[in-house]
Amino acid sequence: MAMLDFDPGPPDTVAQHFANVPSYADVQQFFWYDWGPVFYRGRLDGSGRLLAVASDPGPTERIAGRTLVGDAGQRVQGFLTKLGLTVSYTLVNAYSYALIPARAQQAAPLLSRPDQLTWRNTLLELITGPQLQAIVAFGVQAKSAVHLWTDKPDVPVFEVPHPSSRNAKALVDGWRAAITELRTIVTPDPDGDNTGANYGPKFLETDYAPVPARDLPFGVPPWLGNDAWGRHDKPRHNNSVERPDTDVLNTLVWRAPKLD
Repeated sequence: MAMLDFDPGPPDTVAQHFANVPSYADVQQFFWYDWGPVFYRGRLDGSGRLLAVASDPGPTERIAGRTLVGDAGQRVQGFLTKLGLTVSYTLVNAYSYALIPARAQQAAPLLSRPDQLTWRNTLLELITGPQLQAIVAFGVQAKSAVHLWTDKPDVPVFEVPHPSSRNAKALVDGWRAAITELRTIVTPDPDGDNTGANYGPKFLETDYAPVPARDLPFGVPPWLGNDAWGRHDKPRHNNSVERPDTDVLNTLVWRAPKLD
């Protein structure tokens, strides 16, 4: 039955907008360009009560064809779970292509380049509606993208560390404070619960949540979007998809759990 629950893809208007994404060719040295763009996860019909903006898609996201699916995405799913959101959210990125982290500062001017800015802001307008209650910007690139959205809806904006932040204390403290305030703003889904435990002094496995099948394309393996097995493996690996050191630009390695 799980295979019957899947994301059918974007509405036609949004799909056409995705197809018209401005070229990254002249700045491809800052991105894993050959793998192409990845755009979203969640609802694109304007029904989302929370819009989350992150930085860029990673290796797991390229395999899934959806953003925020790997370790960082499962942390964000836990964030949504604490708000009682099971379906009413929309997740996008500042960049459509995967950013090479060491070149993030050099790539930053692209966020305000007119063609990219107009395209991204139009996308944000297409996928948000009157039910939107809050915006969360995860990380520096997302913060910049949201600041550049001059016609954004009049809802609270929360700027928190990216889920992959290496400053563990700032991450968990920022997310804990955001959850406390967002619980007073964002209406939970009917099957959600926003009264559970908030974040403690450090990030725990219980703060993760699997990416639901309804957010992923038809036919992906049922374990995609849940890397708990890798986080418990020895040696630990937080993502089922990785870029090998031998060819970081053009090779992805995807491993499956050893199912009993």
